[in-house]
Amino acid sequence: MNYSIKQEKDFRYIDEGQGEVLFLLHGLFGALSNWEGVIDHYKPNYRVIIPVMPIYDMPVKNANLKRLTDFIEDFVNFKQLKGINLLGNSLGGHIALLYTLRCEENVRRLVLTGSSGLFENSMGGSYPKRGSYEYVRERVAYTFFDPQVAKKNLVDEVFEITRSIPKCLRIVAIAKSAQRHNMANDITRIQVPTLLVWGLNDTITPPIVAYEFDRLLPNATLHFVDECSHAPMMEHPETFNQILSRFLEKTANLKTV
Repeated sequence: MNYSIKQEKDFRYIDEGQGEVLFLLHGLFGALSNWEGVIDHYKPNYRVIIPVMPIYDMPVKNANLKRLTDFIEDFVNFKQLKGINLLGNSLGGHIALLYTLRCEENVRRLVLTGSSGLFENSMGGSYPKRGSYEYVRERVAYTFFDPQVAKKNLVDEVFEITRSIPKCLRIVAIAKSAQRHNMANDITRIQVPTLLVWGLNDTITPPIVAYEFDRLLPNATLHFVDECSHAPMMEHPETFNQILSRFLEKTANLKTV
């Protein structure tokens, strides 16, 4: 990815373009590059911001969803961002929901894709094994309908993470925190327009999860992407951007905060 990562205080982030803010949150094994297709498409007309969540750096005792949500809230306040369009994939969707419940007045629109928060079959049903490249390759490929999307550089990135015992401990702690934090009773309070973009072949957060989000969120719109699994913005970036653009246009008359 050719975008520079800025650093201020304890925050590292990408900040590209000008205009209304698209604020993107990556997943547990995700990276800023997961959103490259969104950055490329929207930076001419939007300000696209992606913070690096401290998943692998925070103290193990603080490795939970509350602390990650605190981090996002602190970053938004530090950058003085108002009326954000909040997009989250997988764990990033879970954090987006938690932030919206805290600060709904600062969220103009919410977009979830493959979000946890109701049910997630983490890593295909097991935690990552240290030292097995083939296992990691299979698990990364499991994230996509087309295994060829799991390029070597992506597999290498995840493999390096799983080689670190401290990082693995944080991953397990955060995954357990997400599994314990079911949001079915909370998200019915979220009133902001919400777009759900789901892979029809998602094996980690299956389509039934998308239907349940659609049922529980008062102002949700659900779109499925065929031949697609857990990360539509990576596997079918053009389709994802088309769906997102229609949603942004349809809700363009909303007042900003």
